[in-house]
Amino acid sequence: MPISLTRTVGFHARHHLRVAAWDEARNRRQFGQLTEAHDHDYTCSVTVSGPADPQGMIMDLALLDRILEEEVRRPLDGSDLNRDIPTFATGHPLPTCEALAAFLFRRVAPRLPAGVRLDRLSVAEDATLQADCSGVD
Repeated sequence: MPISLTRTVGFHARHHLRVAAWDEARNRRQFGQLTEAHDHDYTCSVTVSGPADPQGMIMDLALLDRILEEEVRRPLDGSDLNRDIPTFATGHPLPTCEALAAFLFRRVAPRLPAGVRLDRLSVAEDATLQADCSGVD
């Protein structure tokens, strides 16, 4: 019987929303104050599923924590997403919650052990905004 497990980690990062091909006025109309660099205390939640082992565990929690440390916290905590993360350095895609969720899904999913599936990865920049990714092409 498949069981799911969700683990949440936090990281602090800075970003701004600005399309390089647009002039300042168009960016301001589209994104308002978000064109200026600002900080968030993000949370990232991953939900994995798979069959339970004889001890009732889907996977070693220490391994999941290590994956999240290496693929989420270490590269993103304290970063300027637009400047420090190559995926977002060109401004396409913008470092939105949606793009972060897809970016992190691609990083975490291949690191999971055989038989364990990443069902969902959520990124929230605050209590009012969250994006969920359940797979990427």
